[in-house]
Amino acid sequence: MYLFFFTLLMVLFMYVNQSAIYERQEERLSAYALKQEVLKDSLMTLNDVIAEADYFSLINNDAATAYFERLEMTPIEVEEQVKEAIYEKNLSKGGNPLVALAPMNGEWRINRVEFLNHRWIIADFSNGSLWGEVLLSYFYGQDLSLDITPIQTILH
Repeated sequence: MYLFFFTLLMVLFMYVNQSAIYERQEERLSAYALKQEVLKDSLMTLNDVIAEADYFSLINNDAATAYFERLEMTPIEVEEQVKEAIYEKNLSKGGNPLVALAPMNGEWRINRVEFLNHRWIIADFSNGSLWGEVLLSYFYGQDLSLDITPIQTILH
């Protein structure tokens, strides 16, 4: 009889213990499912933000892609060539000539370049103590010569 009670107590103990474990696992799974939904929503929001930020870009612009296809170039090649040409001008004595400002406390250097479309670029420049932005226009001629012209310069 003691054996029967002992077995009954053991079975009861195991049942209660397994029920508690099962409930904790269910709570964890629910929490993970909720967290997964939140992460999916965050990911969708970030994708929307990225799509909005890429609205003005060379690679995502169909008109720019068609324009460069006529020149037998890809937008990636154009970005690389134009960036290289702009950064090479940083090596000029007196600073980058695309920054239409007189040197102040050092020479102006272009630090970052963003393509807006197949004609315009916005670039960040500084001399180490002052910063600004310049709007540039670029154009490929029939002989594929590159012409880069500053349109407007602002100093912060």
